[in-house]
Amino acid sequence: MNSSLAAIAALAVFCILALVLAGCTGPGEPGPSIPGDTPTPSLAETSSSLAPLSPIPGSDTNVVDANNRVALDLYGRIADDPKTGDSNIFFSPFSISSALAITYEGARGTTAEEIRSVFHFPENQSVMRSGFAEVIAGMDNKTNAYTLRTANALWAEETYPFLAEYISAADRYYGAKTNNLDFVYAPEDSRVTINRWVEDQTEDRIKNLLQPDSINPATRLVITNAIYFKGTWVKQFNEEKTTDADFRTGTGSIVRVPMMQRTDEDARYGYAETDTLQILSMPYESGDGKDLSMLVLLPKDGGLASVEHSLNTSMLSSLQDSLRTRRVMVYFPKFVMETKYSLPAVLSAMGMPTAFTWSADFSGMDGMRNLYIDDVVHQAFVEVNEEGTEAAAATGVTMHLTSLRVDEPPVPVFRADHPFIFLIRDDETGNILFIGRVTNPVQ
Repeated sequence: MNSSLAAIAALAVFCILALVLAGCTGPGEPGPSIPGDTPTPSLAETSSSLAPLSPIPGSDTNVVDANNRVALDLYGRIADDPKTGDSNIFFSPFSISSALAITYEGARGTTAEEIRSVFHFPENQSVMRSGFAEVIAGMDNKTNAYTLRTANALWAEETYPFLAEYISAADRYYGAKTNNLDFVYAPEDSRVTINRWVEDQTEDRIKNLLQPDSINPATRLVITNAIYFKGTWVKQFNEEKTTDADFRTGTGSIVRVPMMQRTDEDARYGYAETDTLQILSMPYESGDGKDLSMLVLLPKDGGLASVEHSLNTSMLSSLQDSLRTRRVMVYFPKFVMETKYSLPAVLSAMGMPTAFTWSADFSGMDGMRNLYIDDVVHQAFVEVNEEGTEAAAATGVTMHLTSLRVDEPPVPVFRADHPFIFLIRDDETGNILFIGRVTNPVQ
């Protein structure tokens, strides 16, 4: 697997954003216990204008803006994590936002406020719901030029009484059908079932999203999102012109990578530059579907730190607005990347620690305060080659009981007041040494 190029894809209704940036974090630890509170209720080739990254007209405006903001927030946190170092980064913010939006539907009080703040969800519930519904519906494209789809699902412990209102909202606004599984007595079979769904939704690109033992008898709900994209460049690269070339890594070492190139007269792309940065937009074939492209930010001095620390939606919108179509001699590496993140520590540090503690309030799911988030796991895949790009990601949110209250069976009563058989046996081998029957103990 060639992971020499780092990227981040913010996959939303009108654009795919991929930044040449520089990954995985280790499992996160839940945030500190916090006292609970009282529950309360297209980029296409044009001469001057390209679809903005800033809010656009329409009912999904706030949802798109929220997704882009959390994309950069998460990227910054992961990039600054010492565990990440100079490793690659790649994830789907839309996948994470979708899964947490469904989770947020069941949150109340401080738990809900923290999630909304971190993910920048609209305060108006109707705006949020209609926004997500439209974005999700818009991804179900009918074009043959590319494949873009997303899917949500709820996986519920079959004996647990979830509120009908929560189940209905997840289905109506997020397309998340509820599937009943036996987490108590068949946790491993349940995990396999969920992972198989993820694999099916991502063309087998995301495997084993949920690791062994991630589902156990305390699990009551798993919320999943999967997203998949496969598209071809409007201007494909000639495979015969791909040659090995030097690539300087984030640590300064030199590695050899297969470098694609497009330098002919038809190599016309959206391009802009600043004193410190080059910006390139490479569009995908869209047919009659949405315009999608890869936007690349390339520091002139080879260092990413200054760019990473200044990334925000306003900056990206400004850079994108400055793009003009012109001939560009493009050299771009082929790469394949796979990443996986456990996000509780990151999300807690961003401002939503309560959801990961026993003080969490998800009473909108079950009418009680019995649930908390045990883990938020995200896995992603991307391959870039001469033909185009294939990208997939999945997110799983596992909800556990705040305490595992398993009813003990009644204490048995053994009253040998009638005939019985007895054996004397070798416990190690099972060998029966004596066998008998008692029909009258005083006979």
